[in-house]
This record gives sequence, C-alpha cells and structure tokens, in this order.
Amino acid sequence: MVPDQTVPAAQPSAEPLTEAVPARKYVENKPPRGLYVRVFIYVVATHVLLAMMSLVVIAANSR
Repeated sequence: MVPDQTVPAAQPSAEPLTEAVPARKYVENKPPRGLYVRVFIYVVATHVLLAMMSLVVIAANSR
C-alpha cells in the first residue's frame, strides 16, 4: 500500500527544483566521452577474443 505522505512530501521538494533549473542551463546533446571509451574497449576486447578463438580452432584442426 502506498502511504498518503508521498503527495505532501513531493510539493516542498518541487519548489527548490524550479529554482535550480535556471541555474543549470548547461545542456549537452552528445554523450560523455567515457561512453565512447567504454564502447571502444568492448569492441577491441570482442575482436581479440574472436581472434584468439579462431586461432585455437585453427590449431585444433591442424593436429
């Protein structure tokens, strides 16, 4: 069950939010650089793992 105090608790917290929104005018449309670094690491690691697996398969087939 949801308590009835959630509605009054949301009203005081909404007042500081309206004051803080004009102070934070910085809007960035592109994702952070850390996302690109993470994706790059994942892509490189996946390629390395696939290359190692294919080398293991080639070595197993040659025996």
